[in-house]
Amino acid sequence: MFSMLSETIKLCKRTIGWIKTNNRELYLTAVIILVATISFGLGRLSKIREEKTPITIENVGTSTEIIANTTNSQRGTLTVGASKIFVASRNGKKYYYAWCDSAKVIKETNRIWFSTEEEAKKAGYEPAANCKGLK
Repeated sequence: MFSMLSETIKLCKRTIGWIKTNNRELYLTAVIILVATISFGLGRLSKIREEKTPITIENVGTSTEIIANTTNSQRGTLTVGASKIFVASRNGKKYYYAWCDSAKVIKETNRIWFSTEEEAKKAGYEPAANCKGLK
């Protein structure tokens, strides 16, 4: 066991001696590896930026189009009056933003539209807890 320990110490001394004599080469190698890694990372980052599509919001006359991604990767368009952004069900007690997932489930025949939160509250509806932004 002592011989194994002494051999390990000798190996460490040889390695340290080699590092001291080849310090410049190690520094150059480390710089090259670091530059290559950073270049690769920046290349990947720029590729991710290219794949993202910008979000555009367009107001056309008195209506706004809300583009919604469906689960099967098809795109659907929901047209809502620009001033009517709150929706509730005739059968329910909660109101939602038109773009909330729960609002999309309400059948078109059961939808009631409101311009303001106050208008929805006066009609007897409460804000939905699962729709972010409503109080």
